[in-house]
Amino acid sequence: MNTKVNIAGVVLDNPVTVGSGTFGSGAEYSEFVDLSRLGAVTTKGVANVPWPGNPTPRVAEVYGGMLNAIGLQNPGIDVFIKRDIPFLKKYDTKIIVNVCGKSTQDYVEVVERLADQPVDLLEINISCPNVKEGGIAFGQNPKAAEAITREVKAHAKQPVIMKLSPNVTDIKEMAKAVEAAGADAVSLINTLTGMKINVKTGKFALANKTGGLSGPAVHPVAVRMVYETANAIKLPIIGMGGIMNTEDAIEMILAGATAVSVGTANFTNPRITEEIVSGIEDYMREFGVEDINELIGAVKEA
Repeated sequence: MNTKVNIAGVVLDNPVTVGSGTFGSGAEYSEFVDLSRLGAVTTKGVANVPWPGNPTPRVAEVYGGMLNAIGLQNPGIDVFIKRDIPFLKKYDTKIIVNVCGKSTQDYVEVVERLADQPVDLLEINISCPNVKEGGIAFGQNPKAAEAITREVKAHAKQPVIMKLSPNVTDIKEMAKAVEAAGADAVSLINTLTGMKINVKTGKFALANKTGGLSGPAVHPVAVRMVYETANAIKLPIIGMGGIMNTEDAIEMILAGATAVSVGTANFTNPRITEEIVSGIEDYMREFGVEDINELIGAVKEA
């Protein structure tokens, strides 16, 4: 039985990784999960300098999930290289580094610093606000997405995954733009923009007013967007968005995802990723699937 999948020439032992920002860089979950059982570990976003993140409160529970406005708090690339990469290298798993920035130069600096590091893939978070364009996210404008992809590819030594925002009119247009610019893979979806107001106090639940909605509420939207994207481009897809169990993961693969990323579920069950890896193996045995790749995009008409 083969569970290996190929993302831009990088072979993962199985199709399960974690959502950036929900797993740190692996250390805090290593007492619950054998990181070597995961196809890859996707790190929290890494910037060229430390980011303090947004003011608190910055997390709120909502129906079917949560809102977060952490603001990509991270210690910066220097600490990441010194502390996090050596930790992850102790495990038999692939390393996907999520890269964030507020300008094209920010992204390029991080990508260049990682060029000679033992990491496998770069996931470029283009949902960051582009400070030079009045704060609109790089990933909400096809031309901006294409430009940042082209620039990152010009400096990257590892394959580049562009992480697409769902907060757009047409996700297919964004996917085609990054494919045209040379992206090696895409991941989707990032969080949907949401808001919560405390009716007792009349105040916003988050200091930032808005936050990213994640969790099971977004899963059907994510499945639809993965399916549309898989039928619009030829690149491998890492599907994410409200994957809470094995069934959700298989659904995403059937829609066209080569790999899946588990995010919010880590907060309710820190062992969920390993359970999904085992669950996929059980599913393959139950349905007589010899190769996980047979399932990718294999959804049939009702």
